[in-house]
Amino acid sequence: MDSNIATNGTNPKPVSGATMTHASHVTSKNGQNGETAPKKHHIWLVTGPAGCGKTTVAQHISQALNLPYLEGDEYHPKANIDKMANGIPLTDADRWDWLTLLREESLKKLAAGAEGVVLTCSALKRKYRDVIRVAPYYSHDVILHFIYLHATEEVLLERVGARRGHYMGANMVHSQFSILEPPTAEETDVISVDVSGSPEGVLKDSLSKVLQKIDETA
Repeated sequence: MDSNIATNGTNPKPVSGATMTHASHVTSKNGQNGETAPKKHHIWLVTGPAGCGKTTVAQHISQALNLPYLEGDEYHPKANIDKMANGIPLTDADRWDWLTLLREESLKKLAAGAEGVVLTCSALKRKYRDVIRVAPYYSHDVILHFIYLHATEEVLLERVGARRGHYMGANMVHSQFSILEPPTAEETDVISVDVSGSPEGVLKDSLSKVLQKIDETA
């Protein structure tokens, strides 16, 4: 798990004043002829390299909006985990089935009645993001958002070096930065969050941008 902006091993508590359910925040807009517009279902994919705090941010958003949370690392096959534990970077071939599974599991949660889902996945390259990006084609009421967490390599190296019990060591940070393709301006479904600041500030900024996006797409 990637929880390096947390101050301890417990799940982060929502920033004061920020807790609310997804349903209580979203108000439907009327469509044409007074009809109610179809409710949108959001997939919030928290991305970024090792050490950026994907798990911490994702859990915070999940708790604040009362949405199911999927930890992408838990869906890796054992062969992938063994590779990463031995400092061997994954290839594109290692990732395709994993990325497809994450997309399918997110859509299953929505099909089962969830109003949204929060997912973590490093999604370092544009083509990895594109695998998840096609989710709305399978369900037209789905809107996909990437929450891109970023900081300098030096900051993330320090954070990963300080954590314990995770299979991805500090040596993996450099390898991830070597293939990282930061989202471009063309990727308009990306919300960018600088995680260099305090843990509380990062959580507050992330949730604020999510709530703003919900308002814009309601």
